[in-house]
Amino acid sequence: MKKITLYSMTIISLMLLTSCEAVETIFKAGMWWGIILVVGVVGILLWLFSRGKNS
Repeated sequence: MKKITLYSMTIISLMLLTSCEAVETIFKAGMWWGIILVVGVVGILLWLFSRGKNS
């Protein structure tokens, strides 16, 4: 049930927030949270791509 709530909140926020509002929200939460999120997403993408090449 917890995963469904997280997914639904993510989908709703993506539909309601424009890119400018999303960036503004990230910087309101704090610059470090924005940096951590960007590094995390890039890290996950790199991990997925490197995992796909090894197969």
